[in-house]
Amino acid sequence: MNIEDVKQIPIADYLHSLGYSPVKQQGNGLWYKSPLREEHEPSFKVNTDRNLWYDFGAGKGGNIIALAKELYCSDSLPYLLNRIAEQTPHVRPVSFSFPQRRTEPSFQHLEVRDLTHPALLRYLQGRGINIELAKRECKELHFTNNGRPFFAIGFPNMAGGYEVRNSFFKGCIAPKDITHIRQQGEPREKCLVFEGFMDYLSFLTLRMKNCPAMPDLDRQDYVILNSTVNVPKAIDVLSPYERIHCMLDNDKAGYEATRAIELEYSYRVRDFSDNYRGYSDLNDYLCGRKQEQKNAASQVQETKQETGQRAAPRQKRGRGI
Repeated sequence: MNIEDVKQIPIADYLHSLGYSPVKQQGNGLWYKSPLREEHEPSFKVNTDRNLWYDFGAGKGGNIIALAKELYCSDSLPYLLNRIAEQTPHVRPVSFSFPQRRTEPSFQHLEVRDLTHPALLRYLQGRGINIELAKRECKELHFTNNGRPFFAIGFPNMAGGYEVRNSFFKGCIAPKDITHIRQQGEPREKCLVFEGFMDYLSFLTLRMKNCPAMPDLDRQDYVILNSTVNVPKAIDVLSPYERIHCMLDNDKAGYEATRAIELEYSYRVRDFSDNYRGYSDLNDYLCGRKQEQKNAASQVQETKQETGQRAAPRQKRGRGI
């Protein structure tokens, strides 16, 4: 078999022939417990449309040949082609089904209101967020959890769930999903990607502070991951955009999420996290809270070195957000 013949083999069918089956399916993505290492939660994704894989835990991905390189610990292309060819008699088209389990929701008696509670507004002010922007983007939620009443800030996602925050609580009212904010009118060429909604609100607040007369908040669309585990859900949503600006956290998870998006869209992606180097995230940058330790930054540097990427050059001061 030559290289082109090998690339036509569906990775999902190849993995199945080796004894690996997916744990779940999300759209065109099949999720596995990684065949490259031991793990308890699936972080290995196969895109069945593009016939590509990515291991979020290892920060590696590619086509079937790249997978064989990792499976057989070899860089020899003839050897890898032979190993794949030896396996092809056992490769058969296979379909997967995933039964859905129904569970009792942990949050009940949900009531959605406009955001007005003084305690919640004080919490946002303490994090430097512009209150009028927050009222426009968020809701006030009242609900019970294990029979106890709570109220919190709610940020809606695409599936009808909410990210939930107050001074004492951080969680999610299922279903968990990304938030995609699209502007009215002509489709936008640019989309900004944030890890959480506090970072998104921080960006809007910074633009209002730095450009009060013309903040251009609607010049681009926005995707809020609501957790880096939602990167696969964002991949398809980002496909129409010519420019994708990632403004994720300055830690290993944020960097690896950015790298996963870059793997899909290469030159269309720019990593803007260096604009707030020395801060954990955009909200810390807004509040002027420097990282107390350099561990997170060093982890990012180590990850870049491990993946063969050079660290981004230091930006000149005054560039702003």
